Order: sequence, then structure tokens, then C-alpha cells
Amino acid sequence: MTSKPHYSTFETELAVRPDDIDMNNHVHNSKYLDYVLAARYDQMKRCYKMSMDEFLALGLTWVVKTCFIEFKRPLVLGDTIVVRTGIREVAETGAAVKFEIIKKGKGKLAADGYFEYAMVNVKTGRAEKIPKPIVKKYSV
Repeated sequence: MTSKPHYSTFETELAVRPDDIDMNNHVHNSKYLDYVLAARYDQMKRCYKMSMDEFLALGLTWVVKTCFIEFKRPLVLGDTIVVRTGIREVAETGAAVKFEIIKKGKGKLAADGYFEYAMVNVKTGRAEKIPKPIVKKYSV
């Protein structure tokens, strides 16, 4: 019987910036996605020990196929957030990553959801199988 791989969850702390605020005086909905992408870039290098630059050097990149986000409560200027992400599943040519955005002070969930990424060959623009050494790095 084959056991399912274990995937860790990692955290990145970020601060809400003045340019994240919209005309309703809270963080614009599109910025939540920016927070998750910034956290993933940080975690790729710091936690998985494979930065985006290393993927590009191999002629590979990650492209977002699907994104789902559910907003729970607004973020405002002065908030510090923790973006918690973890791989939910790895498939032949892609990976699903779950996330939570948490207000640091009170620990309240501001948003959660998931991304589905495809591994793409930089030169061809086509989906490509995820190399086994990369799957292994992400199975921490």
C-alpha cells in the first residue's frame, strides 16, 4: 500500500501597505492574491529550498490555472498578516496550493482558498511533467 505524501504548511508575515487600500478604505480584493503569490515566492526559496529563479534556470515556470478565494473579513492599513500556504496535491503536470490569510494581532481569518498551478516549459509555453526531484523537494 502506497502512503500519500506529506506536505508541510509554511507561513510568511507581510504588512498591509498604503497602496493596497482601495476607495472603500480597506485592502482591494486583488491584493489578497498578491499576498499569496508573495508568500509563495518567499516560501519557495526559504522553505522548499528551490527559488523561482532555479525553476527558470531549468526552463520551467509555474502558471496559475485556477484560483478560488473566499473573503471572510476586511484587511485595513496597519494590519500585519500571516499568509499560510501548503500543497494540497501534486499531479503529473501541476500542483494545488491551499492558503489562509490571517490577521496577525487577533488571529482572525481574513480569507482562504486555493490556487491550481501548471508546470510549463518556458520555451514552448506547454504544460510539462513535474520532474521527480522537484516533487521530492515539495514533499516536505
